[in-house]
Amino acid sequence: MIDPGQIAITGSWIATGVGFGLWLYGWFGTKLPLKRQRLHDCGIALVFSAILVRVVSQERPLGVFEWALFFIGPLFIAAALWRLARTS
Repeated sequence: MIDPGQIAITGSWIATGVGFGLWLYGWFGTKLPLKRQRLHDCGIALVFSAILVRVVSQERPLGVFEWALFFIGPLFIAAALWRLARTS
């Protein structure tokens, strides 16, 4: 039987890899400032979303670091999406 939680965790690790790839490509792959900012914003949104999925899906109680990510993560995601909308 396929476990939906395991699918979410696997998808979050894939999204983390893609997000870091976009972030690195923004630093080393392009010289255009607007394209670089958009790649960084996409990467940040993916990485923080994936981290939030892993924090929510864990079975142990949340520690201080997880609570900090739980509250700071959506702020980073919202800021990245706002900049993406403004630069479209």
